[in-house]
Amino acid sequence: MIMLRILASCLICLSLLERQGGEGITTAGTSPEQLPLPVASKMPLITSEFKASRIYESFRALSTVQGKSRLSRRYVNDTSAYGAQRKARPRTASADMLSRNISSILENLLKRYEQSQLPTHGQGLPTVVRTNILIRSMGPVSELDMDYSMDCYFRQYWRDKRLSFQGPIKSLSLSIKMLDKIWRPDTYFYNGKHSHIHTITVPNKLLRLDQDGGILYSMRLTIKATCPMELKNFPMDRQSCPLIIGSYGYTNQQLVYEWQNHDDAVSFVPGMTLNQFDLISMMHRNFTSTRREGDFSVLHVAFNLKRHTGYFLIQVYVPCILIVVLSWVSFWIHREATSDRVGLCVTAVLTLSTISLDSRTDLPKVKYATALDWFLLMSFLYCIATLLEFAGVHYFTKLGSGEIPRIDDEWEDIGALGYSTGEIADAAEASDDSEPANSDSDVFVFADHDALHCELPLPADLNGGGYPKRNTFSCPIYNQQEPAHIFPRLSSHASTMERTTQTEPPAVSRMRQMWLCLKGDVKFRRQRERDAAAEKSVQGRQGAGYVNSISLIDRVARVAFPMTFALFNLLYWLAYGMYKKEFSWSMIKA
Repeated sequence: MIMLRILASCLICLSLLERQGGEGITTAGTSPEQLPLPVASKMPLITSEFKASRIYESFRALSTVQGKSRLSRRYVNDTSAYGAQRKARPRTASADMLSRNISSILENLLKRYEQSQLPTHGQGLPTVVRTNILIRSMGPVSELDMDYSMDCYFRQYWRDKRLSFQGPIKSLSLSIKMLDKIWRPDTYFYNGKHSHIHTITVPNKLLRLDQDGGILYSMRLTIKATCPMELKNFPMDRQSCPLIIGSYGYTNQQLVYEWQNHDDAVSFVPGMTLNQFDLISMMHRNFTSTRREGDFSVLHVAFNLKRHTGYFLIQVYVPCILIVVLSWVSFWIHREATSDRVGLCVTAVLTLSTISLDSRTDLPKVKYATALDWFLLMSFLYCIATLLEFAGVHYFTKLGSGEIPRIDDEWEDIGALGYSTGEIADAAEASDDSEPANSDSDVFVFADHDALHCELPLPADLNGGGYPKRNTFSCPIYNQQEPAHIFPRLSSHASTMERTTQTEPPAVSRMRQMWLCLKGDVKFRRQRERDAAAEKSVQGRQGAGYVNSISLIDRVARVAFPMTFALFNLLYWLAYGMYKKEFSWSMIKA
């Protein structure tokens, strides 16, 4: 196939040569010297080498065309889409020229450009910078550090007529290196603590230039700003976190900030939520801030937040209420079970201490008490009041339990009457064999159990005058199952014990009795002991149990403690839960 093409090209070349020879330019039998000079100068010299070279060049050109056709068929599928795009977007010659010469255009714009001068320098007008913010995410909000964080797109617009240009392209997207060659506002955040620009994979900045000199400067920022908080209603509080934007060095006579699209100046990405708060409203404004250097134009936006209380209900409030209620179980425990009741109350107090310390971990050390502090404090008071209630029950139980009155004067009276240790011991032994006495003069009552064990550690000589002051009698008290054993009346002087059998209420008022108990009056205590002993002796003769009786204080506490705690909770949640704070610019701390 290739040889046929070569032969065809050779024949074509020969036919062309013969056609030229037929026109009289040259012939095989005529030499160039015989022709006229003008014709001879135009006629090419045809030799065998010339014919071979023409044939080779034609063959080479044909091979090149064939190779290109094969390559075009190979990549036709890959370039079809690109060709369709180029056909869909035809570019004029001026557009191609402008795109190729953007660098030269910018160089011409920057030849006489002064970077340190404002765009309106010398015009007597301030440069206007319009700003808007698109917030991508917000949080966390920290009560301990009193700050918050947010990730946003921060955009600034201004016009610099020195950078205006003419051409079919309406705007140019420039490299961020151009920021070092043009003027830009020195914007900063007044209440910012630690902010940074995202630089992965490249610095997240955008610079765009319009024909009329309008400049768009956008960047992606993570802003950490202060948020002054009032925590008196914590955790049912509402907070307003501000963001204040302004110029660092230009006063309002040189630079003015405004919100762009005032109704949509600060917007959020759809579906954005916070962990601990609900964003209930947002306010923004322009105002003038006065500093020592002068008056400055400032933009102010406030994010109004409402805290979620679900976490604190589960972790603090409900456990505290249950612990307080658990401490009330001691009101139904026997009043003689001292270790059980004290252990329960102390455990409740320690558990509340742990919850209180844990709840204060994420809170600052403020000078006032929060709503949570008041609740924990009242829970403490109720647990401590439960413990103090048992202390009162225990005190009055021991005071009126009917134990042998340890009064030194009684033994002195016994010694003065001439009773010896042997006589008292014989009387005790005789009481074991004899029937129980039911005389009204019985004073010393001992409950009968498996065996009555009484110790009488009296000295050998009662008439000597030296008698022990304490532990004269040591006798345990048991629940009364049978009539009690008694000692016979020792002397007529001991008739003071008989007065304890009276059942009439004392002449002293209740408040007076409470005062004397708290005061620790010795005379009143002795009288109470005598009354209790007499009452138990009467109950013993009647066959009634007296040790397992329920204290009147416990009966009152079973009703008073739950009622007052329920009333406290009602007032607490009405005061803090129903309170709604209305936000205004006068209340927001800038």
